[in-house]
Amino acid sequence: MTKLTLTAPAKLNLFLHINNRRADGYHELESLFTMLDFGDELSFELIEEDDIQIEGDVAGINHEDNLIYKAAKALLPHRTVKKGVNVHLTKHLPMGGGVGGGSSDAATTLLALNTLWECNLTLQALAKIGLQLGADVPVFIHGKTALAQGVGEVLTPFDYPEKWYLVVAPGVHVSTVKVFTDPDLPRSTAKLKTPWQMTDTRNDCEELVKKLYPEVEKTLTWLLKYAPSRMTGTGSCCFAVFDDEQTALRVLQQMPSSWQGFVAKSASESITHKQLATWLNKEK
Repeated sequence: MTKLTLTAPAKLNLFLHINNRRADGYHELESLFTMLDFGDELSFELIEEDDIQIEGDVAGINHEDNLIYKAAKALLPHRTVKKGVNVHLTKHLPMGGGVGGGSSDAATTLLALNTLWECNLTLQALAKIGLQLGADVPVFIHGKTALAQGVGEVLTPFDYPEKWYLVVAPGVHVSTVKVFTDPDLPRSTAKLKTPWQMTDTRNDCEELVKKLYPEVEKTLTWLLKYAPSRMTGTGSCCFAVFDDEQTALRVLQQMPSSWQGFVAKSASESITHKQLATWLNKEK
């Protein structure tokens, strides 16, 4: 049977500004997303049974609540190949870490099954479906470094140099809902004016998360000894930026053993899109 294996990459919010809170409860944001060349691995294999099967690192997640399942189910009305699918997930990204693991898995599922099921949907159509699954899914669908605005759905490709990042997961699960409903969260950062520099930016969630989760503050304090550092998304993962891989790896080796971490390079184009293009060329 046809099989396709793809990487669902991590993302970093290089900054995250909260401009205001809308009447519907959603927050207007500005954030610079970049993809990393490291992530979960998903293998998709078409099967004769008309079923969506998920196996691998899925312990503790209800089948119907799994974003991979929801993504696959959302494409069922569009498929022209009437087959089911078996998805095998190998997790490398921490859950609740702010690196987009669940959203990336969902986006990778949409991209893979759009191909295997021959749905023939455009990236714009896939992103629209993805937005129903999560605010971060569209950025993974488009797979480019991008400035996100609105509630995260307005994406503008952004030219930003590729760098090496050390990403540290301090082992605490940050609740995005808890952060965004906290009355102490800043919600009035002025929108960026053109041109702007990275030095003009910050993560508006960082101070609150440091207060609620002391281990995140400890992580940032440790990273700042080595390089410019920041929290990604609503946390808990934090990152430090380096110009070369060797320096980042040396710092990783000194990381406290109670934390998890990895070193990866940012990519102006998602590794998922590159792998998908290579697979399609081989299948021709």
